[in-house]
Amino acid sequence: MNDQPKMGLNATWSMAVGGMVGGGIFSVLGVILQMAGEWAWLSFVLAGVVALLTGHSYVSLSAAYHEGGGAFTFLRKIGRPHLAGDLSWILLLGYVLTISVYGFTFGHYLNSLFGWGSWFPRVSAAAIIVLLMGVNLVGVGEASWLEILTVWGKLFVLLGLAVFGLIQFSPENLKYAQADPGGLTGAIIGAASIFMAYEGFQLLTYDYADIRDPERTLRIGVISAILCVIAIYVTVTLGAASLVGADKIIQEKEISLAYAGEAAFGLTGKILVSIAAAFSTASAINATLFATARLSKHVSEDGELPKIFTHENSSGIPDRSLFFLGAASVLLSVTGGLSDLVEAASLAFLFTFATVNFVAALHTDKLTWLSWLGGAISSVAGLTLIWRLFETQPVSLALILLMVGLVLIGRRYMSKRTQDG
Repeated sequence: MNDQPKMGLNATWSMAVGGMVGGGIFSVLGVILQMAGEWAWLSFVLAGVVALLTGHSYVSLSAAYHEGGGAFTFLRKIGRPHLAGDLSWILLLGYVLTISVYGFTFGHYLNSLFGWGSWFPRVSAAAIIVLLMGVNLVGVGEASWLEILTVWGKLFVLLGLAVFGLIQFSPENLKYAQADPGGLTGAIIGAASIFMAYEGFQLLTYDYADIRDPERTLRIGVISAILCVIAIYVTVTLGAASLVGADKIIQEKEISLAYAGEAAFGLTGKILVSIAAAFSTASAINATLFATARLSKHVSEDGELPKIFTHENSSGIPDRSLFFLGAASVLLSVTGGLSDLVEAASLAFLFTFATVNFVAALHTDKLTWLSWLGGAISSVAGLTLIWRLFETQPVSLALILLMVGLVLIGRRYMSKRTQDG
């Protein structure tokens, strides 16, 4: 039995914000400006609205079933175990991609401090994932304490940067003549492409059993965290681009906010922002590993993953799930590119969020029109991203579909072996 202290509202809110911001503004600002130019802020608003609608669906379903597990649990509860199994494997792939984005970003910001060469970001990406696997192995109390500390620290730095940039606001600096496709179309496509920037909120549904008074805490924590993150993304986008210009942010998209910090406060600003980015992405890795390991254990207990993933250490932590997720994330973080990883992860989460919204619309009885709307918008966004990838990056789309295909084939092979055994 796990005797670690349960998380209250502060820790729950911090885990949600940490998961979103760590994989958000530090990782995708350059990506979204390249697509939407001066309308990049609108991309974050549009994606945030979908996240709010989906957040409502997640907390409504969690309250209805009084159980953690997220989309996997919800689908099994309504009698769709095969779809639940398929979705769980796609979700785990999405989380591995997401952790690799965080590691990739961590490594590049750390290298902006030391400048040790092109090899250093990849090595440090692997190192931080391994280190935070160890942090998670000590249990929920230590992990949630770390989350609270890092979240408040990075919010202080980000808001300081945003306010300084907005005081000197220069709309011309937001414009990017080569934005593709640019304009409102770019804002819409961009919202779909960087949707992984909001996925962190739903990690909390996997930690249902570790949250104090979960029905109340989840609803308040999730909705308030999403609203806070929308405000952060919009203000930092406007402030940072105003300080250094969209061109510079796109040119240095892996470490774009470090240059904004330098423009605001000189070398001290660059160092502070780089440190905040490192802590931010590290906290996002922590939050994602923490929740996804529990999802893996839950899925394994229902026969959709090998039984080895149910193993727990003396602190009640699914240690072998952590090892597997960490190892796969390390591999992708040292081999992948930022834009490809971001878009692949976003596609996985859009599919998941559409599914959860439709389940909530059909199987809950409060404000179901919000869930219908969330499901429709998530579906359109997913199809938009597929079309965008087909038009501009067909090879990347083919690789994404290949990964999904291999995952689904692997799941069916394992399921068949289990039945035969």
